[in-house]
Amino acid sequence: MNKGAGAGAGSSAGGGNGSGPTTAAAAAAAQKQKSLLQRVDTDISSLVDNFTSLVNVARVNDQPVRNSQEAFMMEARAAKMVQAADSLLNLVSELKQTAISSGFASLNDHVEQRISKFNQLEEDTNKLLARIGEEAAASLMKLETHLNSSIDRRIVDESAQPRARS
Repeated sequence: MNKGAGAGAGSSAGGGNGSGPTTAAAAAAAQKQKSLLQRVDTDISSLVDNFTSLVNVARVNDQPVRNSQEAFMMEARAAKMVQAADSLLNLVSELKQTAISSGFASLNDHVEQRISKFNQLEEDTNKLLARIGEEAAASLMKLETHLNSSIDRRIVDESAQPRARS
């Protein structure tokens, strides 16, 4: 009975992990976790109860009929313990798959966050470089203007001075 419920829960949560981080995916993950914890509690309770019953039935009595009934009960309890242990093994496998899937999902989320951060840094750097380029162009224009004006003054000064000394 637990196996059927686990398979349905596993298939619905597997589809939610690929869709990205959303509120619905988080709610599905929380519901799956709750379901898995309930299965763990149920299976462990079954193991403990059946083991306790198995130990109680295993007491030696003198009556031959009672011993055969107790042997049958012991076999039935042991079979139930095996079923509960198998269910726990399946649960562990499902938890491992869920952890792997969520690990990849969180890794992808982290990579996407880093990509967006680097894209933002790229935009900021491009803006800074453009601003530096504009400031350098403005400074270069001022320097050219200053150079041209000083050359013009020098030419004017040279033309104003007499060349009589030759």
